[in-house]
Amino acid sequence: MRLSELSERSGVGTATIKYYLREGLLHPGLRVNATRAEYDGSHLRRLRLVRALIQVGRLPVATAREVLSHVDDDTLGRTVRLGAALWALPQGPEADEQAPETAAARAAVEQLLEALGWATAREIGTLSPTYRSLVSSAATLIRLGYPCDVSYLTGQARLMHQVAVQDLDMMETYPTESEQVEAAVASAVLYEPLLMALRRMAQEEESARRYGL
Repeated sequence: MRLSELSERSGVGTATIKYYLREGLLHPGLRVNATRAEYDGSHLRRLRLVRALIQVGRLPVATAREVLSHVDDDTLGRTVRLGAALWALPQGPEADEQAPETAAARAAVEQLLEALGWATAREIGTLSPTYRSLVSSAATLIRLGYPCDVSYLTGQARLMHQVAVQDLDMMETYPTESEQVEAAVASAVLYEPLLMALRRMAQEEESARRYGL
């Protein structure tokens, strides 16, 4: 398809597509002549992902480019490739290592991972920004006096594991590894707000069931 058709089918203006091409967010089309290139379904997919990252996730162009570089790195195994792309997404604030609650939070997270049998997460440990974000969140709960016991966290983590199973089941419906990683990254940006809304709605329903309106 020509650039104009790509624009029409994707809903992205031609000037924006050209900008994404210049910034390396979209791979070049097949050059037909000096002034024309042809585009295909892979460009439509990539434009959806770029829109998710920039328009929904509010990522700076440089961060989006880093995420996409990991998505496209087929020298990595699928788990490392996906992990690298997800790690490049914005994370929560880092914990204050001088604060006493940080040590307590890290101990709670280690107990949690051991209880769950999540060996990969334990092995990667502080290399993972996700691990550090979890410690920071737990430290905040401890500092403000909210419950952060391992039994509660274990229940929440097991629910999230069920979500992860659904996520990867959906991801595996895509035919190629590149498309699968693209789908997983888009899911991280687009579905996390959906999950938060569903959790709040479920709390409203459960409150009404227990206590009435």
